Amino acid sequence: MAVQRAKEFLLGKDRGAVGEDTLAMLDDEVGRLVLAYPREPLSAIWGDLLASQEQVFRLLEGGRLKSSQLRDLSYKGAVLSFLVAKGFNDMQEPHQAMTMTRVAASCARDAEHPGLIALTDGLKSLIAYWADKPNDAYHYAGQGASMASPLRGTAGLWLLGLQARAAAALGDEQTVRRVSQQATDRREHVVLDDLDELGGLFTYPLAKQRYYDVEAQALLGLGGAQLGALAEEAVEAFSDPRSADWAFGDLAGAQCDLAMVRMNSGDVDGAAEAIRPVLDLPVTHRNNGIIVSALRVRQALVQRPAITGPIARDLRQEIEAFPANRSALPSG
Repeated sequence: MAVQRAKEFLLGKDRGAVGEDTLAMLDDEVGRLVLAYPREPLSAIWGDLLASQEQVFRLLEGGRLKSSQLRDLSYKGAVLSFLVAKGFNDMQEPHQAMTMTRVAASCARDAEHPGLIALTDGLKSLIAYWADKPNDAYHYAGQGASMASPLRGTAGLWLLGLQARAAAALGDEQTVRRVSQQATDRREHVVLDDLDELGGLFTYPLAKQRYYDVEAQALLGLGGAQLGALAEEAVEAFSDPRSADWAFGDLAGAQCDLAMVRMNSGDVDGAAEAIRPVLDLPVTHRNNGIIVSALRVRQALVQRPAITGPIARDLRQEIEAFPANRSALPSG
């Protein structure tokens, strides 16, 4: 309570003009929330995330700002609104998520930050992808990839990954291979930028790129030993929570993809083994993307009626119960 009161005092003190201490305080808070988002359940940070966004909006609306402060606060507003939008998507609220993404895009334009503008197109693509709107997902990813094409950081690679996943959901294998190869070639020329330094959801490490590559191939219904090995490597890349790239959602997604690849290969026992850690996740961690990923494994099983036996039956039933066992996420 003492720290919260001190923050309120500093913000209140700067109602006439924004001081450097306030900007530094917000820098610290934005940095903390960016790094916490992929690692902690949404319920642990949602209140702080909304409070920080409100503080930035209040300063943008009411303070006497220098042009540099306006850009700085707009940048912070874009980053925080991006995280809030992702939170709404994790809560299975795609309409609210898309609205908040448009707020993030507006702030990014005010900040004159092409990378952030491109990332908001990526977030629109991600929202559409998890809402089972692959055409929209492909459109937004392509739009963002065009914006990011002159940039040297990893934002453009993420957009290509999103584009490949959406193409896979549409069954367009040729586009998946073309776009994935573009991303592979471009990785060799990456120069990390300010968004990569920010980290969290704003960078796209090699481990995540490999996870996206596997997911695109799994969605195409592909399997086999070679893809299975790549899927295992994708899981292994997220196995150490001490790694800067670790994210519980990416680990769960990679585990579901491994299960899909094994299912595509007719290995129901291996699929059950791969998805077991996901089904054992605490209810606080069962966000929208994880639930949809798990349900895809069940769908792959249902589409193979020849796969029978107690393991297949139990797996179908357990995945079916998985969303219902999730506790309520924080209210927006």
